[in-house]
Amino acid sequence: MPNFTPLLADMGTIIIAVAIVIALIICIVLFAILSKFFNLWLQARVSGAPVSFFDLIGMWFRKVTPKTIVLARIQATKAGLSVSTNQLETHFLSRGNVQRVINALIAADRAKIDLPWDTACAIDLAGRDILEAVQTSVKPKVIDCPAAQTGRGTIDAVAKDGIQLKARARVTVRANLARLVGGALEETIVARVGEGIVTTIGSAETHKDVLENPDRISRVVLDRGLDAGTAFDILSIDIADIDVGDNIGAKLQADQAEADKVRYQAEAEQKRALAVAREQEHRADEQKNRALVVLAEAEVPKAMADAFRNGNLGVMDYYKMNNIQADTSMRKSIGGEDEEA
Repeated sequence: MPNFTPLLADMGTIIIAVAIVIALIICIVLFAILSKFFNLWLQARVSGAPVSFFDLIGMWFRKVTPKTIVLARIQATKAGLSVSTNQLETHFLSRGNVQRVINALIAADRAKIDLPWDTACAIDLAGRDILEAVQTSVKPKVIDCPAAQTGRGTIDAVAKDGIQLKARARVTVRANLARLVGGALEETIVARVGEGIVTTIGSAETHKDVLENPDRISRVVLDRGLDAGTAFDILSIDIADIDVGDNIGAKLQADQAEADKVRYQAEAEQKRALAVAREQEHRADEQKNRALVVLAEAEVPKAMADAFRNGNLGVMDYYKMNNIQADTSMRKSIGGEDEEA
């Protein structure tokens, strides 16, 4: 009967060797993992914002940058904010800017501004600069109206007396965090303020009223509630400069007069052309009537010939008629000479 004892002994040795190798590989992997996250784990533990190794390994598997999460948690904890690693990871995976949100929360807490974590994340994910919004809430921002990028230096409007006024305004605004998501930005504020300035100047009876009381524009524009639906609260509207422009009313009147002149000239030319046409028609009628007279005169000799043939006209009658015609011609000739004399 064969002896399997040496073979079994060799297999046991191989199994032990394989187990040792596997154990060594596991130890090496664990050591690599521990060495990879040890500094972060220790930094978090020492800073009073502990993060477990399992959380760090889970971040690594979830494609989250552990260093970003740990440093953000340490910063929040040191500032007295309670933010969990799960909240930080969720915002990171949503492609939000974790560091900027933490900075904004710290700034809001120092300024005694109520800014919940969810609101800050929503503002950041909406594409707004949350840190700048908090800073604008603490330190109001001044907006030029009109904006420099528009290429216009002033807002032009015309009073009722026709005089143009050129104004520049400076709008002081403060960010409204509650309306930041979905609220209109600076361009809307500038457009609304510009519209208010134009309306106020246009409703003034004379340009002097506006020049005497420039703050009238500010009061009227502020009373219209132009910050409704925007991400800002308007604190003040200051008229930085206002100048007198052109006399638009006079120019419009001059243009209207020139237009009336052209229109009247066109109407006169139309009437002249109509008169010329009528004159030509009358001349044509005259020529037509003369032709009819000539035709009628041509019928006279024929009628006389018929009268001679029919015996209705004698020779003496014919001579008498010629004498009468000669006498009439002589009288006309004498009369014409007397008139010329």
